[in-house]
Amino acid sequence: MQKPEPNRYEKIVRPRRLPDEIAAKLTGQISEGILQPGDKLPTEQELATNYGVARTVVREAVSQLKSDGMIQSKQGVGAFVSDPGARSVFRISADCFAKRKELVQILQLRTSNEAGAAALAAEARSDTDLTLIYEQLQSMQVATGQTSFETAELRYDAERRFYRAIAKACGNSYFYDFLTMLDGRIDANLRRVAIKNVMTAEWGGGVIGEHKRVYEAIRAQNRIAAEGAVRQHFENAAGRLMERADIADITPI
Repeated sequence: MQKPEPNRYEKIVRPRRLPDEIAAKLTGQISEGILQPGDKLPTEQELATNYGVARTVVREAVSQLKSDGMIQSKQGVGAFVSDPGARSVFRISADCFAKRKELVQILQLRTSNEAGAAALAAEARSDTDLTLIYEQLQSMQVATGQTSFETAELRYDAERRFYRAIAKACGNSYFYDFLTMLDGRIDANLRRVAIKNVMTAEWGGGVIGEHKRVYEAIRAQNRIAAEGAVRQHFENAAGRLMERADIADITPI
């Protein structure tokens, strides 16, 4: 794979949403044993004061952990850390399934948009455009296999910048505007689902290989190959999302 000249400017990484940040901190305390099964969480007000955020932020973070099966609420008593040993039989939670379904629909919508942008970019891209696309491809290769949430989030954001760079290179700003709108919809309430999908995908040769084929087709200015490679990636991504059933998405029956 031919390497373009590096760009001297670093991309600005989008900051994580506060509810995701709080949820990640609490998940870390549970994973490290600081919070044990059966332990009661501090009240929303106490958590809000400790973290220096609004109660609405804490409420959304706790809701995420409930959906993940990490904690459970007892009416009028409070929220408690779930017992992993109680998870002998599982089902995908209704809330998680609904979010997955919505994300699949967005991926289906992105397929045509991104495939069209890649086809145009293959013909219209400049050497500078190609360098920007390649930089994001390199950023996605930070790690392989099973990853932490933080590493997966970095890879997920690099993947988004990869396709935004392609949209910018296509010469039609409406593709970029439409993609930005869809990404905003994901950030509003589906970001954790999307990042978890990144965590469970095989990036070493699978997903990275899909993105390399997109890049190589655009580099070779092969319109048909670029469009086909993007379609294949998003179809695969939607399939991986609906087939996934990791522990973070399931709750006891």
